Amino acid sequence: MSEAFFRRLTGLAGITAAAALIIGVPLYFVYSGPPPDSNVLARLLIQIVALASLVVFVTAFRELVRRVSPAYDWAGSLAFATGLVYATIVLVSSGLEAGEVIATDRAIDPTIEVSGTYILYGSISRLMLALFLAAVGFVLTRAKLLPRWTGPSAYVLAVINLAFVPSLFFGNDPADFYAANGWGSTASMGALLSYWLLALGVSTYRSARRPALSR
Repeated sequence: MSEAFFRRLTGLAGITAAAALIIGVPLYFVYSGPPPDSNVLARLLIQIVALASLVVFVTAFRELVRRVSPAYDWAGSLAFATGLVYATIVLVSSGLEAGEVIATDRAIDPTIEVSGTYILYGSISRLMLALFLAAVGFVLTRAKLLPRWTGPSAYVLAVINLAFVPSLFFGNDPADFYAANGWGSTASMGALLSYWLLALGVSTYRSARRPALSR
């Protein structure tokens, strides 16, 4: 398969993942108390679609790096591995939340009551995502696959995610910006990732028309 094919596939997967995240994140802020089951299950279903698209994105990105710049295949593989681990962690967290909501006969806020997800969504996800973004930033900066802004922007997001790794020491109140499951360490990071991924996906897809100009 051609380089242009993997540019388009990477771009489309990134756009799909970003669109799903952008739709899903606001659903976390609709209700001030425990949300109805329909809200929780809808946002988790959207999140599952986003993460499945992210798996396609990281796989296609690795293949693109192999074709365009084999010297940085190791970094592309690191981005693939850490991206896959991140997606797996969040999928497990989503499953735990969905299972608790389905099994409980009353409205609950799974971001508070499903304690097993605090560190999965928080510190662990932040560290894995930081490694993923750093690897992507390194590839984009060195291999020059895409416009210059893509590499530094990935590095900036990686640093922001690292800043939230210690959040596990700051309680479990979702209303607290820096709590283990706070809106800063979870929802805000998801929003930042979604808009960055959207811009990256669009840029990657467009580069399939003129790959030589993107480097």
